[in-house]
Amino acid sequence: MAEIPRIISVDDHVIEHANVWQDRLPEKYREVGPRVIQERGHMTFIGGNFSYEPASDGDLCDWWVYEDKKIPQTRLSAAVGFDRDEVKVTGITYQEMRQGCHDPKARIDDMEMNHVEASLCFPSFPRFCGQTFMEASDHELGLLCVEAYNDWMVDEWCGDSGGRLIPLCIVPLWDAELAAAEVRRNADRGVKAVTFSEIPPFLGLPSIHDADGYWEPFVQACEETHTAICMHIGSSSKMPSTSADAPPAVGSTLTFSNAMMSLSDWLFSGMLPRHPDLKIAYSEGQIGWIPYILERADKVWEENRGWGGVADKVPDPPSSYYYRHVYGCFFDDVHGLDSLEKVGVDNVTFETDYPHSDSTWPHSKDVANKLMGHLDQETVNKLVRGNAIRMLELDLTPEG
Repeated sequence: MAEIPRIISVDDHVIEHANVWQDRLPEKYREVGPRVIQERGHMTFIGGNFSYEPASDGDLCDWWVYEDKKIPQTRLSAAVGFDRDEVKVTGITYQEMRQGCHDPKARIDDMEMNHVEASLCFPSFPRFCGQTFMEASDHELGLLCVEAYNDWMVDEWCGDSGGRLIPLCIVPLWDAELAAAEVRRNADRGVKAVTFSEIPPFLGLPSIHDADGYWEPFVQACEETHTAICMHIGSSSKMPSTSADAPPAVGSTLTFSNAMMSLSDWLFSGMLPRHPDLKIAYSEGQIGWIPYILERADKVWEENRGWGGVADKVPDPPSSYYYRHVYGCFFDDVHGLDSLEKVGVDNVTFETDYPHSDSTWPHSKDVANKLMGHLDQETVNKLVRGNAIRMLELDLTPEG
C-alpha cells in the first residue's frame, strides 16, 4: 500500500478578514469600499439568492457591504468545525468561525492537523475570480480593490508562511490589458497562479473564441510569466441546475458541468496551439467526466472539422492539447481514478477544499488513503503533490 506524502492542496479558500480593504484603500474610498457590519436578521436562500430581513430575534451575521451590495458570511463557506448536519446557509460571525478560515497562522496549524504541506486559496468576498469588483459601477475603485486584495494575498496571507500558503491573485476582468498588467505585476513578486472565469460570457464578457482576440493580452501575459490560469466551479456566477424549483442537491451534483463546458471551449478555441507554454487548471471540477469529453472532442474534430469551424485553429486532435496544457482536480472521485490512464496521470491534482462544506478536513490523509492507497507510489506522489509542484513551479520535492 502506497504512503500518502504531505498534500499540496490546489483548491482551498480564504475568508478575508474585515479590514483587508479598509487597511489598503485610499482614505477617500474607505466609506464606500468593502467593509463589514454586524446585524441580526432572518435569512432565506432560494434559487441561489439571499433574502434578508432585519429582526432583533434573528441570527447574528457579519455582512460585507460594498456599493449597493450586502453579502452575508454564511456557515456554508466556513463549515469546518461544524457537524455535517449543522452546515446550512445561515449567517455566521468571525467569532463563530474556526480561526483558520481567516488567520494565516491558524490556517497553517489546521494544515498540520490535516497532513497538508501547502495550500492555494481562492477568494471569498471577491468571489472565485473577482466578479464582485467587475460588477461594481465604479471601476476605478474596483481596480484599487483588486490591487489591494492581491497585495494582502501576497504580503499578509502568504507573506510569513514560508511558502506553505501559495498566492493566487485576481484581475480586473473588465479590461484585458489591465488584467495582463496585473498578472505581470504579481508575477514580478513570485505569483504563479491567477483566477479566471470558466465561462466568461455568463458574466457578460467576451468568450475565449472572440474574433477580435479580447483575452489575448491576458493569456499572453500568463504564458510569458508561467502563471497558471485557475478556473473554479462557479467562477461564471452561474451554477448548473435543471429548474428553479430543483433542490440545491441537484446543482451540487452537476457542478462539474461548467468545467466540462469550459474545457470544450478551450480545446476548440485555438488558444492552446497559439500558446504552447500556457497552463490551465480546473478547480473542484472532479475528473471522472474528462475521458468522455476528450473522446467526443477528438471524434468531432476528426469527423466534423470541415463544418465545425476549427480546422484552421486546431491542427492536432483536441485531446493532445489537454495532455500538454490542462490540470484537473479532485477530492473524491473513485470513477475518475479508475479511468486514470485516460484522465492522465500527469494531469491530476488533489484538493481538501478547506473550509467549505465539501472539505475533507481534518481527515484528508485518510480520504487519500482510501482513494489512492492501492496505486503505486510514483503515481500517488504525482497526484497528491508532484503535479501541483509542476503546475505552480513550487520549490518542493515530489516525494514530500
